[in-house]
Amino acid sequence: MRVLVIGSGAREHALVLAASHDPAVTALACAPGNAGTAALSETLGADLTDPAAIAAVAEQWSADLVVIGPEVPLVAGAADAVRKTGIACFGPSASAARIEGSKSFAKDVMAAAKVPTARSEVVDNPAHLDATLARFGPTWVVKDDGLAAGKGVVVTSDIDKARKHALMLLDGGHPVLFESFLEGPEASLFCFVDGRTVVPLLPAQDFKRVGDGDAGPNTGGMGAYAPLPWAPADLVDDVVATIVQPVVDELVARDAAFSGLLYAGLALTADGPQVIEFNCRFGDPETQAVLALLRTPIVTLLNATARGTLAEQPPLEWAEGAAVTVVMAAEGYPGVPRTGDVITGSEAEGVLHAGTRRRDDGAVVSNGGRVLSVVGTGDDLEAAREEAYERVGKVRLLGAHYRTDIAALAARGAVAVPSE
Repeated sequence: MRVLVIGSGAREHALVLAASHDPAVTALACAPGNAGTAALSETLGADLTDPAAIAAVAEQWSADLVVIGPEVPLVAGAADAVRKTGIACFGPSASAARIEGSKSFAKDVMAAAKVPTARSEVVDNPAHLDATLARFGPTWVVKDDGLAAGKGVVVTSDIDKARKHALMLLDGGHPVLFESFLEGPEASLFCFVDGRTVVPLLPAQDFKRVGDGDAGPNTGGMGAYAPLPWAPADLVDDVVATIVQPVVDELVARDAAFSGLLYAGLALTADGPQVIEFNCRFGDPETQAVLALLRTPIVTLLNATARGTLAEQPPLEWAEGAAVTVVMAAEGYPGVPRTGDVITGSEAEGVLHAGTRRRDDGAVVSNGGRVLSVVGTGDDLEAAREEAYERVGKVRLLGAHYRTDIAALAARGAVAVPSE
């Protein structure tokens, strides 16, 4: 099978790496890729904002299966464009991808499906802002209603910061979503969905804030780990039954059947799991940790999802133990990152590339904000943390920063779901 992965981040490097070990794969390409994917697959050019261009690349390369990683092309309709060519595609239609592309649409779907989530209101006029602020908080949760690469959210107990963020979004022409704050540890659950059938993966937890102890602004994600030793034993079954399957069924009822990877971002509250957000694709950096433990051939699952045959697949197989991902970011991230610096040690085992490129002289240099994801595995979280940070210590990038506390609380048994 000729497999084309669309995207350029560490998520795509993880997918390419997993696909490279799958005996079903006869040819592998990534567009536009990075310096890491280039070592495992052909590199093709692609404009991620142009669905027709992505479909054309797939046709020209004679792909049998296209796997679209990022949300931007999915929301723009890239999966629709690929499927129109007759090529199988892993990724939802534009109508189904609205579950991530519009938070207000997602809230409407959840309300219809009777899915537990935070109370919310959308504000599209600054004249209504103060009245809405008075109905929420503290703590205030203020979100960009559209795509924001994980950085459009402010969670604060300071009403002035909440107002400032909301006004910034409104001034930019973006509606603002206000939500009630959900108390409890967060979890991410990825599910393969082929329209109706749901196959969950291991739950994971990611870390959005840039600094240790959840200090500083939100980012696209600074690290993750899987599985969750502190989570209830029935968490996955519960979330699929009460959250994911009802949403999948509601999307079918709206003639927007979801096919691809549906990501439920959850708060595990004293009242049970509640939805923070849905994403229409594999999350980054959770994917890097989850796929490190998956033993079922990935392309078999991607292809079954794309072709609607998930119900025929045997149960997923997983490695024992745990995986931890630590993101190494460029100086300046999550603001304007410094780029063009030489990276050494990036070709070692467990190092997945994101914002990298290879110069004409062969050197690997930084080319984005989140530059690398470094993955460690072990018999438990402490062992996985040790391996991940040992590998981080062998990578050199001027001005790089990373969190030192990924999975630390969980490894110490200091994470718990609040009781009623």
